[in-house]
Amino acid sequence: MITIHHLGVSQSDRIVWLMEELGLPYRLKWYDRGADGLMPPEYLALHPAATAPVIEDDGRVLTESAAICEYVSQRYGKGRLSVAVDRPNYPDYLYFMHFNNNVQGMFFAKLAARAAQSEGGPVAGLIKRREDGYYRYLDQQLGRNEYVAGPHFTCADIMVTFNLTSLSRFGGRTIDDLPNVLSYVDRIGKRPAYVKAMQVAGPTAVRPKE
Repeated sequence: MITIHHLGVSQSDRIVWLMEELGLPYRLKWYDRGADGLMPPEYLALHPAATAPVIEDDGRVLTESAAICEYVSQRYGKGRLSVAVDRPNYPDYLYFMHFNNNVQGMFFAKLAARAAQSEGGPVAGLIKRREDGYYRYLDQQLGRNEYVAGPHFTCADIMVTFNLTSLSRFGGRTIDDLPNVLSYVDRIGKRPAYVKAMQVAGPTAVRPKE
């Protein structure tokens, strides 16, 4: 059985959602953030990359959300929630599987610009332009399709949603000016598997008593 090492208020809630969508069993091991808001030493020790999420499966420790989603979908979900390379929407699926890293790259660049007190400089302007471009493209895509990679829900939706819901808690871009994205988040929020996952491991979930 896959063990999900879940860091509270982090991208690891994606993997709980994935498992619920696929109806697969999993073991959840919860880690609280420290008083400084950072991951505790025992989470840092799980993998040299020191990032969430982390899963364990048959002695293998795996990190990176996109890698985990594909691993679980292909190995245990019979390819459900993935898109085969010969399908016409495969390019969209591939793009939005990696959309997360593009958007979060802009987010961390903004934090660096603020730390350097260059909010009004050309670097900050470039970062904002690129970030807005990513979100505008997403809004356009969702004006054409019900889900980010086409007519069906896929792992790409699991990858994208964190940036539209939880990232703003850390100072990320809001989506109030993106009507198609707002409608999409509302649809996603009604999925039974999403509701269950957020109850178990979402930003407002509470660590279960042991």
